[in-house]
Amino acid sequence: MRPARAYVALGSNLGDRAGYLALARDRLGALPETSLRAASSVEETAPLGGLAQPAYLNQMVALDTALAPLELLEACRAIEREAGRTRGPRWASRTLDLDLVRYDDVALQQPGLTLPHPGLPEREFWRRELAELAQMGW
Repeated sequence: MRPARAYVALGSNLGDRAGYLALARDRLGALPETSLRAASSVEETAPLGGLAQPAYLNQMVALDTALAPLELLEACRAIEREAGRTRGPRWASRTLDLDLVRYDDVALQQPGLTLPHPGLPEREFWRRELAELAQMGW
């Protein structure tokens, strides 16, 4: 069985933003049966949701993984917790946010996980980062 291609969006707007993105890349690449294949450029974006808060650093990574979508999502949440993320109000600032954006061509809707990510149509920076990865062959 071949691994699935998963795309995970990384974001941070508190503390050492670049350091949190680096931590996420390292931890994602070290997950069992998972390889980090490529990473888009890092870009700074305005926060979503209209709250007054610092700008985000964002990046998209391509993974090959044998983890199931829910396993990968739980691993992302564990990495967020390692980075000091606490879940607060929607759109609040965070040290690290990891979103499972796509998982092969899987279309899924269940409690806690929708694939592709429902925010993809509104987030131009995600589409731009995915396009950059596609140009690299990922």
